[in-house]
Amino acid sequence: MPAELGTLWSPAAPPDAAMLAYTSGDDRAWDARILRWDVLGSLGHIEGLRASRLLSLTEYSRLRAGLRTALTEVSAGRFRVAARHEDVHTAVEEWLTRRLPGLGERLHTGRSRNDQVACDLRLYLKHELLALHAAAVLLADALLAFAARHRRVLWPGYTHQRRAMPSSVGLWASAYAEGVLDTAEALGGVWALVDRSPLGSAAGYGVPLPLEREVAARALGFAALDRNVATVQGGRGKLEAAALFWCTQLGHELARLSQDVIVYSAEEYGYLVLPAELATGSSIMPHKRNPDLFELTRGRAAALEGDLVAVLQIKGKLAGGYHRDFQLLKEPLMRGLERTGAMLAVMAQSIPRLGVDRARCAGALEGGALATDEVMRRVDEGRPFRTAYREVAAALEAGDTFPSPSHAKILARRSSTGGLGNLGLDQVRARLRRARVWQTRERNRFDRAIRKLAGRALPDRPPART
Repeated sequence: MPAELGTLWSPAAPPDAAMLAYTSGDDRAWDARILRWDVLGSLGHIEGLRASRLLSLTEYSRLRAGLRTALTEVSAGRFRVAARHEDVHTAVEEWLTRRLPGLGERLHTGRSRNDQVACDLRLYLKHELLALHAAAVLLADALLAFAARHRRVLWPGYTHQRRAMPSSVGLWASAYAEGVLDTAEALGGVWALVDRSPLGSAAGYGVPLPLEREVAARALGFAALDRNVATVQGGRGKLEAAALFWCTQLGHELARLSQDVIVYSAEEYGYLVLPAELATGSSIMPHKRNPDLFELTRGRAAALEGDLVAVLQIKGKLAGGYHRDFQLLKEPLMRGLERTGAMLAVMAQSIPRLGVDRARCAGALEGGALATDEVMRRVDEGRPFRTAYREVAAALEAGDTFPSPSHAKILARRSSTGGLGNLGLDQVRARLRRARVWQTRERNRFDRAIRKLAGRALPDRPPART
């Protein structure tokens, strides 16, 4: 590879510098995030080459030692994607070839940058999605603990932003806990797609070599292959969109939760109390306590939808096979994953610190919010529901008031599964435990494969970018 060109495709004439700058763009910055995964993917690739008898034992051993050294250098920050490199793949091959001249050139045998980057991104996705899953479970746990502490604190439930019927802080918080868990559990569908090795598909049409694709897949901890070699390039953008859609569903939960906190902690409501350390102030109004943290979570959830739309637009109108447009998928994918991780982390830290003003909550239950309880009290006495409904509606129109049942009675009358008096928090905790079991199993399976490949070059689990 002519080092001065910084490319792997070696044209007959030097490529135009402006063309190279435009086609590389800011891709190196995003490639830097998958450098370690490119090295690890190469370690898995040479396992397949050795099994396919395309490397001798000596060649394999020297390449493995060189790549493990590269991994150590990446971890130490001494090996980076540089301006002279067209991409992360150029950086790794150049690094290895300089140290193992005549042998480093064999690294690319049987693969293209197309299946190489697909492998890098799947390894990156597995690591990041596991981290996001763990963060989602942590937030669900925080919401569940908040629900347990305040399960008997009543406040109004709302429809159309108008007071509807009695609700509780516990019902509110546990609903969000279950919503986050619903999405966390849905990761399994995305995971089944991500957990398939693309190596050996090359540019989408395989290679005329007897590759043992299964060996490379097992070495990298993949559960299966993308069997049809054309499937890999046909699926570019599909995995990114699936991952970002999953993130967007989490974002929607966090945006709605944030909106509730913003409204319920406002002076006009006052049900929730925003502690000073979670609020910002005004440069001109000294009394302000602003919920910027929650407003920015709401805003970032909207921006996350933009990341998903960018992926859908890039991939949605392309013909079969590889297209350079796919390069532009990295930015919205990585940005979206990072946004999701930041939102989950800050919400998990903030929810336990919210206060609850019990007096304001109780005071808001007076009046119409208890009208349905009066209807049901009359139904219990034997009136038909529609008759009782019309009687209470007429009484309210006339300005009549009804005796308010005690909070204990309000809770006791709602004993159906999932109601105010029967939240089923133990069942939700069981779901949390099952989610953690899945997380631990998949993380351990992935980490075992990576540690085996890396040897002593990667003694500790790398931190998630999120």
